[in-house]
Amino acid sequence: MGIVTLDTVKQDPEVAGLISAADSNLGVIGYTEHGDRHLSVVSERASNLLATLGRDKRTVELAAIAAVLHDIGNVVNRRNHAVLGALLAKPILVRLGMPFDEINIVIAAIGNHHEGEGEPVSDVSAALILADKSDVHETRVRASGNIVEDIHDRVNFAAKDSKLYVRDDGKTIGVEILIDPKASSVMEYFEIFLLRMKACKIAAKFLGATFQLVVNGVKLT
Repeated sequence: MGIVTLDTVKQDPEVAGLISAADSNLGVIGYTEHGDRHLSVVSERASNLLATLGRDKRTVELAAIAAVLHDIGNVVNRRNHAVLGALLAKPILVRLGMPFDEINIVIAAIGNHHEGEGEPVSDVSAALILADKSDVHETRVRASGNIVEDIHDRVNFAAKDSKLYVRDDGKTIGVEILIDPKASSVMEYFEIFLLRMKACKIAAKFLGATFQLVVNGVKLT
């Protein structure tokens, strides 16, 4: 066993196949994009968050790895995809040679990332929750999407920009979103994302910070 890098995981054919198939399955049932774009954004945000908070380089990389793998459970079923993803990820990481103590951190983060089904159990886990829930953006709407009838497509289409930030020397972690009110209302955003924002609040507290949500320049929490 040795150091398994982010690049090693991303370049693994089995991982790539799982990511592609999982995203394809979600497309069939009408969910927004959960493929390479989403995973890259979440990986970068999770690792940048922990780096900004001063966590060690390996913890930062484990967050990036967990982010790349966090949605592979959708290849089996959308329901319980977090736990399914953790179960799928373990043998892959064993095969790649990751030490078991690191594997346990990664699979716990994957298994706890979905709102209403898990809780932050480590810095990596908390960072993954915040990074995942902050990725609301128009580019996640598929060409086959329906912004008229599907509220998830409509809210994502209305989100012209979103970012995860750290302020006040790590005491504040926030999500800032720019929503086009002509496409969707702020009320619709809360209708589908309130549980996710509660998960972010819990994750930020785990990291020793207060959570903020800023929509169209207005601080709402």
